[in-house]
Amino acid sequence: MKKPIQGREQTILPFSRYIALRMNQFHFRSSQLRWLAAAILASFLSFFFWGLFLAGKARAEEAVCQGIDLVAELAEQDPVLLQRIKAEAASIPNGDRLLWRVEKGSSKPSYLFGTMHVTDPRVTELPRSAKDAFTAAETVVIETTDILDKQAMMAAMAAKPELMMFPGKETLADHLSAEESQIVEKALQERGMSLQSVAKMKPWILISLVSLPECEIKRQQQGTPVLDAKLAMEAKAAGKQIAGLETVEEQLSAMASLPMELHIQGLVGTLALGDRMDDLIETMISLYLAGEPGMFRPALSELLELEGREEADYAEFEKRMVEMRNHVMAERAEPLLEKGGAFIAVGAMHIPGETGLVSLLRQAGYRVTPAD
Repeated sequence: MKKPIQGREQTILPFSRYIALRMNQFHFRSSQLRWLAAAILASFLSFFFWGLFLAGKARAEEAVCQGIDLVAELAEQDPVLLQRIKAEAASIPNGDRLLWRVEKGSSKPSYLFGTMHVTDPRVTELPRSAKDAFTAAETVVIETTDILDKQAMMAAMAAKPELMMFPGKETLADHLSAEESQIVEKALQERGMSLQSVAKMKPWILISLVSLPECEIKRQQQGTPVLDAKLAMEAKAAGKQIAGLETVEEQLSAMASLPMELHIQGLVGTLALGDRMDDLIETMISLYLAGEPGMFRPALSELLELEGREEADYAEFEKRMVEMRNHVMAERAEPLLEKGGAFIAVGAMHIPGETGLVSLLRQAGYRVTPAD
């Protein structure tokens, strides 16, 4: 039996079976959590909602984050498990850094950099090596430039409304069991929302709206840009060229292509977690700041105790939301790399692995080496 990690005393909801705090106060099936990790890793959603809904003018106030780094706690609570996670991460190719130098022929070197789509100042302040590469770049490339144009975003939504909203008389309630409806309705009420008010939203859209920590929402409402948008805006101000590797419609289509059952499980699990969502995101940020994108999957897999069918679902998510997009990104990045002098900033989960961008670019004939 794995040891529970002790968390904040004010926390009411359990994080998972693994972090089984105060289980006599609240209980739900672990299967309701199986899709949570995938929902968190779909980090482009935060990027998407910053550009469309959240960014704007709001009363300035300090946004204090309350999350706990759960991996750091493992060093004291379960060092054996931590070593197992690190061993698995070490087996993932190219998972030990965020910045890579990309070269081919006589073209000026380019750089590939892994980002997190959040406004946390620890993340948006680039490390010195990445800052130098960004400053020297002639072209800055992000996942999608549509995020910088709200009209383009709205046009993409209007063209394919079925990607975000249920058609006809179909509603979210049609896909929830009686037990799931109670969990969702109660959790929404605690957030000042009703199930009826979001009835037409696809589950993945609702996950995106309720999964961000309060501190992140406050910063975005104040107009603080996520890292990728910040880089694009700074590049534009510096007179650099800006390019994108995908369209918003392509990103939305990828997310919407996942089976409805998985979206529902993710929604129920996300809402049930309550404040523990802050811990998950703080854990991801800490791993990111340590330059260890290869730790993302093994850490979350162990913390959420994914197994059997859950692992298969996770793999399906990675295939559609990471691997398939990696191939598209790599192909579209090639003309920019051939020209040289590019700084390509994409979500850190696209960097490591046998089908990650580092591996794919090497397969395409580029010399890709650590740059930090």
